[in-house]
Amino acid sequence: MDVERKHGLPPIACSDARLFVLGSLPGDASLAARRYYAHPHNAFWRLIGNAIGEELETLDYPARLERLAEHRIGLWDVVAHAHRRGSLDQTIRSAGHNPLADYLAGFPRLEAIAFNGKTASAIGRRLLGPADAITLIDLPSSSPANTRPFAEKAAAWSQLAQYCGR
Repeated sequence: MDVERKHGLPPIACSDARLFVLGSLPGDASLAARRYYAHPHNAFWRLIGNAIGEELETLDYPARLERLAEHRIGLWDVVAHAHRRGSLDQTIRSAGHNPLADYLAGFPRLEAIAFNGKTASAIGRRLLGPADAITLIDLPSSSPANTRPFAEKAAAWSQLAQYCGR
């Protein structure tokens, strides 16, 4: 059985972004919806909302993105395309990567890059190399496959608040 080649989503950010949250490759629900973190059990919107002090998961998608922009948060992924059966990072094969360093260099106010999960961190840190003036943050994955309690995830994600200025 052939494994489908999947292509990620375009980056979402305003030119004054101070923080980027980078995932690995959107899961099947997100790719089908063409929206970041569309799976109803993915805790991303709840976690980032908790970090900025707003309830995002009850908003529609355009309003969520508007709130991220107001807090100067960008979204993207480290993997541009890959073969993958299902949505788990462990099944990513033949990955092509996004040009992170070149793209992120266009954000002069960027202060931090947060990696949503171990796969995003491993690939992203390798692609970016040493970070001089930018803080790199490893976060527990917001995916429902990561079964850590929400409170543990939220405690780690709360450190993003300092980069989410208006």
